[in-house]
Amino acid sequence: MMNVIFFLVVTLLGTVSCSPPLKYDSIFSFGDSLADTGNFLRSGALKFPVIGKLPYGETFFHHGTGRCSDGRLIVDFIAEAYGLPYLRPYLALGKGEKVEHGVNFAVAGATALDAKFFYDRKIGQILWTNDSLSVQLGWFTDLKSTLCSTKQAPCNWGVPIEGTYQFANPEPVGFSQALRGHPLRRAALRDWARLPLSRSRGSGFFISSDTILGGHGVSTDCANYFKRSLFLVGEIGGNDYNYPFFLGGNVTQLKAMVPAVVETIAAATTTLIEEGAVELVVAGNLPIGCNAVYLTLFHTDDRTAYDKNGCLKAHNAFSKYHNSQLKLALQNLRQKYPHARISYADYYGASKRFFHVPKRYGFKDGSLVACCGGGGPYNFNNSARCGHTGSKACLDPKAYVNWDGIHLTEAAYRYISMGLLNGSFMYPPLSFSPVKYNVV
Repeated sequence: MMNVIFFLVVTLLGTVSCSPPLKYDSIFSFGDSLADTGNFLRSGALKFPVIGKLPYGETFFHHGTGRCSDGRLIVDFIAEAYGLPYLRPYLALGKGEKVEHGVNFAVAGATALDAKFFYDRKIGQILWTNDSLSVQLGWFTDLKSTLCSTKQAPCNWGVPIEGTYQFANPEPVGFSQALRGHPLRRAALRDWARLPLSRSRGSGFFISSDTILGGHGVSTDCANYFKRSLFLVGEIGGNDYNYPFFLGGNVTQLKAMVPAVVETIAAATTTLIEEGAVELVVAGNLPIGCNAVYLTLFHTDDRTAYDKNGCLKAHNAFSKYHNSQLKLALQNLRQKYPHARISYADYYGASKRFFHVPKRYGFKDGSLVACCGGGGPYNFNNSARCGHTGSKACLDPKAYVNWDGIHLTEAAYRYISMGLLNGSFMYPPLSFSPVKYNVV
């Protein structure tokens, strides 16, 4: 085959400094109270206003932030691990406020299914919020046009190169060596034959930096922007089951809801992919049978109802059933959208470790009793919930797994986060390695 020889002068010089996409530049979070960083407080819902006051937030922020814990949540630890600021709640954004590193759309009490599903079944009156997953997706689409509309000048990647290089079809000669280690190397080598050539200079051709960089530099069009974004979908769906469970529903009745809940989560994931998301994390449910509120409401003298760790076997089996159906749905999505990386976050597996052997992880006061509450075998009292009159918080939240009977402590969320970030409980692992693994 005859080789075609080109002589190429490549000038990669710019004036604006930016970094190649070696980590996530932004995070977008959807979900419920396990991820909400302040939307519920700003939504006007008043059913649980105590999360805006101490003792909520006491461990890290030293004031209430709207997080349903004593401190940081999983989404906070993930942001820290990638060197990003804590996500702003969507409802806290000012008009025209520029969003650089992502937004949190999660709302405490949110369901995957729309509120209408519950109102149609005469239980809508107990919902904390109507801001379901579809509402959160609506917020995202409203915001999207402001995320992808700006243009940037050409980047100075910190490795200016100039010279004349011999291009031999099919492999560039010299140019490859010159670009070794250069952030644009792979793109340049892949696309060199398709580059438009400007006027001839003697026996060669000249291509300017504008040609290689698209004439206007690196654009923040949505495709490029979302390639460097991580989308967190959930945990969501837990409240779809919590509300009917708390009204006396049983496992058999609630299993009939699982297909609709899973289908809704899968549909939301599909919507985000079609909006441009390419890296998504979809979280499963926690082992609800180890939760103080479930242990209190479904207490029984039948010891066979509990596993060796004191958790309700039937309710944990229900969580595992939901998770198994969710994983099947995600596998179908991976086949439909092979270009997207869809990871399953195994909250159940990551947390079951310290529910089994809490003291090994530093939870010396155990995993089943809430740190903050109004008494009872598990320190959960619905008439004196954490933050209400008659309740009090423990002195050392990091010694507890459970914070308020429903949610976990910052210390527990930290261990879950570490399990996700190091890949042990994330399938498949995230594309980019964290800046730091040991979130503190």
